Amino acid sequence: MAKNHIICGLDVGSSAIKTVAAAPNEESGELEVLGRVHLPVFGVRRGVVFQVESVARGISEALAQLQSSCGYKIDDVYVNIGGSHIFSTPSHGTVIVSRADQRISDEDVQRVIQASQAFSLPSNREILEVFPREFVVDGQGQIKEPQEMQGLKLEVNVLALCAFSPFLRNLTSAVLSAGFQISDVTPSFLASSRAVLTPQQKELGVCLMDIGGGTTDVAVYEEGDLVHSVVLPIGSERITNDLAIGLKTDIELAEQIKKEFGSCVWRGGKKMEKIELPKEEGNGEPLVFSRKMLVKIIEARVCQIFDQVQKELKKVPLKGSLPAGIVLTGGGVKLPKIVELAKKEMKLPVRIGKIHRLTGTDDDSLWSTAAGLVLAGYDLEEEGGSGRVPILGNDLMKKVKKAFRVFLP
Repeated sequence: MAKNHIICGLDVGSSAIKTVAAAPNEESGELEVLGRVHLPVFGVRRGVVFQVESVARGISEALAQLQSSCGYKIDDVYVNIGGSHIFSTPSHGTVIVSRADQRISDEDVQRVIQASQAFSLPSNREILEVFPREFVVDGQGQIKEPQEMQGLKLEVNVLALCAFSPFLRNLTSAVLSAGFQISDVTPSFLASSRAVLTPQQKELGVCLMDIGGGTTDVAVYEEGDLVHSVVLPIGSERITNDLAIGLKTDIELAEQIKKEFGSCVWRGGKKMEKIELPKEEGNGEPLVFSRKMLVKIIEARVCQIFDQVQKELKKVPLKGSLPAGIVLTGGGVKLPKIVELAKKEMKLPVRIGKIHRLTGTDDDSLWSTAAGLVLAGYDLEEEGGSGRVPILGNDLMKKVKKAFRVFLP
């Protein structure tokens, strides 16, 4: 990949479009952010594009600003897909080893992965990505790299990520209508995972919680593999809505109050401690509310999110107990004391994720998905230019993804 090649990540979220452009630094070789743009968007509900034209205009404006700020023309983007329509399902594939000497080749590995995708899906659903979890050679499982081993029968157990086709088409139509090509489509939680999780955490066992505006994405890793994922249709916008109702004010002011005065934990103090905001134009009375009431409203909704994540974790047959704990990311984790509340509710180690391998993001979790898309694009293009034949883990995921790129509109 040319050093001056620009990689653009486009995060189409429920409440905002976030774009990041990056390129390798000519001296250090490290990926460096050249520009980033954050714009409100209308036409996305709980991670799903429902007004294509409106979202296309937002994408066009965001990328125009990004091109202006970084000084480079952008033709193609790596884009995320979100929403609770995304689901995971296990599958199994079996093939007979093709070579006469019974040595397993790369071609056999690819054939068995393709065989694992031959399962029936409900109408209007399609496979986004496939993650091999283990290979089985002549009945012996827990094999990560079967090539060059000898055997008669090769099997694979995979986790397939699937999506609702019309929602995928809405997303791709919005990007293409904005005048940009799509290099790849990645589920939001995979992009965030790439940006804030380390290989060590994935090996030990870790749960990523990406709290966005309209959804909370959950991805669970163990022994380096993705073992469970879910997109919950609840995010930080619900907190804002609760505040608007509880404080009897409009959404814009409720969002401002959440950011300026919000917290997830009530520390005590004066029971009747009041916050008074000056009266707005058209309103005769100032808005007065107690800090305790504010915190209790926020705490109740955040605890509901944690409770739903715990229910998901109980569905996963983990071999350990997630020693690497919970990693929080997304715009919703900016609430003060959210780590303290998460530790109390989840009974696990908790920390805010930091973006790695990409300089210039200020470790702001708001940008984790866009940053992860850039990193995914960089790895794909590096691998494409290296001549390597990747087989396992994330590398195999990259190879499988490439097979599906031609099907994008």
